[in-house]
Amino acid sequence: MPFPHLTALPAALLAASLVTLAPGGAHAATTAKAVKPAATRDAPALPGYQADLSQTTVSGLSSGGFMAAQFAVAYSATVAGAGIIAGGPYFCSGQPGRFPYIPYLTNALTTCMNPGSAQVAPPVASELLRAANDFARARLIDDTANLKRQRVYLFSGTKDQTVTRPVVEQVGKFYQLAGTPAAQIRFVDTVGAGHAIITDNNQDKACDVTASPFINDCDFVQARDILQHLYPDLQQSSTTLRGKLIAFNQRSFIQNAYSSMNNTGYAYIPKACDSESCRVHVVFHGCLQTTQAIGDRFYTSTGYNQVADANKIIVLYPQAEPSPVYPYNPKGCWDFWGYTSLNPIDPDFYRKSGTQMEAVKGMLDRLGSARNSHR
Repeated sequence: MPFPHLTALPAALLAASLVTLAPGGAHAATTAKAVKPAATRDAPALPGYQADLSQTTVSGLSSGGFMAAQFAVAYSATVAGAGIIAGGPYFCSGQPGRFPYIPYLTNALTTCMNPGSAQVAPPVASELLRAANDFARARLIDDTANLKRQRVYLFSGTKDQTVTRPVVEQVGKFYQLAGTPAAQIRFVDTVGAGHAIITDNNQDKACDVTASPFINDCDFVQARDILQHLYPDLQQSSTTLRGKLIAFNQRSFIQNAYSSMNNTGYAYIPKACDSESCRVHVVFHGCLQTTQAIGDRFYTSTGYNQVADANKIIVLYPQAEPSPVYPYNPKGCWDFWGYTSLNPIDPDFYRKSGTQMEAVKGMLDRLGSARNSHR
């Protein structure tokens, strides 16, 4: 291992430090006017749509970007491409360190975010790929040979000091070392954006800021940019949506009481998908982008639905939620350091069997099942 071991922080300090995992301070969620979500605890079951899961892709911002990278590697036999906005490589928080002395949370807050500011080195792609290969041999994740076929979109805003470029670029190196052709990897790193997903909506935050709801106007629709790279055959986006946004019972897919996932998830279903087999794109929100923090903003106004509507793509929006006690996840981040694992010495967040990973895969399997089935 090329890095010295990071001494684990005291437990109380670790808990307090989670408040910094998303930008904007402890009260950042209150800076955006929350929109009451349409869903209730009694949302209906997610129906089957006979979706073509062989063309499944994922994307996400920040903790959602880490989750997208994590899901794409663990389920590489299913996932055909990934879009990672201000996120890092698979198993980022697992390095540096050696079992049983891996300070996952410390790494997540330093190595995987702004290593320069924390005065540590960024993650090392070769070490993380080595770990992935070991996990694949142990059948904890899919064969890493599948990564060669994936298409990958990476984004790092030049004003982003939350997850910085040295972290994001390791995702590209990870894929290059895995044998993914350079033509399949696109890295956008010249936009003066803060820590946010990007739109062309002048009602969103200014491009260079980092503030709730972390949706910034930089004069282009990043959802389109991502999907265009992952699906090169895209048609123009719809100006009027003809499909439907559904709320569904997400709880039925969750096997662990400590998941920090909401009872309700969302999906956009283009009209064509009611009768035709469609592709699926999974979008993971970032920290402080839960329905509790920003209402429906993430799954209605980031641009994915307009692209999907014209291109027979179902968009799945799984939902994490804030958890103030246990598991301690006050900002509703996706798990890329192990907070959902009962055994902190041997966490499973990065495996196919990880609570959140398994739940999202279950949602995909449901979308791929017989039309209108519910199991």
